[in-house]
Amino acid sequence: MLRDQLDRAGIKVGRRRVGTLMKRMGIEALYRRPGTSKKHPGHKVYPYLLRGMPINRANQVWALDTTCIRMAKGFVSLTAVVDWASRKVLAAKIAITLETCHAVDVLQEAFIRHGTPEIVNTDQGSQFTAEEFVRAVHARRCKLSMDGRGAWRDNVFVERLWRSVKCEEVYLHAYDSVSEARGSIKRYLDWYNRFRPHSTLKKKTPDEAYVVMLPTVELAA
Repeated sequence: MLRDQLDRAGIKVGRRRVGTLMKRMGIEALYRRPGTSKKHPGHKVYPYLLRGMPINRANQVWALDTTCIRMAKGFVSLTAVVDWASRKVLAAKIAITLETCHAVDVLQEAFIRHGTPEIVNTDQGSQFTAEEFVRAVHARRCKLSMDGRGAWRDNVFVERLWRSVKCEEVYLHAYDSVSEARGSIKRYLDWYNRFRPHSTLKKKTPDEAYVVMLPTVELAA
């Protein structure tokens, strides 16, 4: 990632050279362990629809997930909608509780700003299996897909986003308030979409890839 950032800034340097300099400076990458949301025993779970499916268009599949963000004192939850093909964060919300209404809010924001995907993919967390969230998905005539139980790799691109958010932003700060966490993480996600290149996107940023991957009909509209 650092090599790609330097390349975009006009500084030509190899990946191994960057790694050597990081070691000399004592800089190490931080990693999180994957976690899963708690399933509600009374809620219906939908099958996973993405296995073996080629996903190469923007607004083909959106992925939602919620992660816990540590502050100086206490925690908040971060819910985000990510376009699977382009990795673009379409909408995000920081909340102090883990309730279904927050998942619905962030999904509706993504609908308003970016249209409607073919499939919405989530884990089996209670906020995503709740009737209110399921209705919001089906009201737009989207298919609902859910990861296998404990299978965080089924939603791997959101897990990679959480790793980036935490290693590049959250772990470097101790937020004193919810408003500080909201502002700081919002700035990071804006930067992530506009400036962070991805090797799997041929070094494009999520914003750049999203525009290129939009179907012709959506671009015309």
